[in-house]
Amino acid sequence: MKPLPVRRSTSLVALLALLPLAAACGGHDGGTGAHAPRSLRGAAGQQVVIATDNGLRLRPADGDQVTVDDRVDEHWSHHDDVWTLDLTCDGRAADDRDCPRMPYVEIPDGVRVTATARNAGVDVAGVTATLDITTVNGDVTLTRSGREGADVRLSTRNGSVRATGVAAHRLYAATTNGDVVLGCAAVPTGVTATTVNGSVAVTVPHDSPAYRVAASTDNGRATVAVPVRRPDRNHAMTLTTVNGDVTAHRD
Repeated sequence: MKPLPVRRSTSLVALLALLPLAAACGGHDGGTGAHAPRSLRGAAGQQVVIATDNGLRLRPADGDQVTVDDRVDEHWSHHDDVWTLDLTCDGRAADDRDCPRMPYVEIPDGVRVTATARNAGVDVAGVTATLDITTVNGDVTLTRSGREGADVRLSTRNGSVRATGVAAHRLYAATTNGDVVLGCAAVPTGVTATTVNGSVAVTVPHDSPAYRVAASTDNGRATVAVPVRRPDRNHAMTLTTVNGDVTAHRD
């Protein structure tokens, strides 16, 4: 397996050169603090799992390295092709105003990304990857991201999910209290969008084929303006809410 390069800042270059070569070997990271960049070059099957108690911004990397916001502490571990990154400000003073609520992580193309945040939003822009994004109290926003042929999952509990320019084979978006608004840049085979208190709106490209559509709401209107005659079994939408409107249309 190839190592996962991670860039933080130019000041780390000398430090990384001094790290023991054994640290680059595979297996679990037994340390408790942030450790040196390990390797990942966007090869098929490689995954980055990110966890933070704050929010998160995901951006595309300039090259084949993962870059981590140098205002937060990073703790890496890995097993086989899965790299786990915990972001904290534990090593900083409690009143350190430089600790960002929305730190950034830059991701190389083609990597599978799972990100979990808490009590803040997650914003993804320009990331070409398989994506599984979750937060609890905050919005999930996505722009020009995803990957044709890959799955994209976006979920929160108290907040909205808003995505534009999504590329995905299967697209899943869910919240409990908030809207779900999805705009697809490529034709998805499957779309699932659900909320309880909020509206659902899905837009697919103008050349999309017919879909099998299940659209339902208890207190609102359901409007389906995509082709539904003679859909094949591979293209389906499930759009649901309890309190709000449901719409599906082509751009």
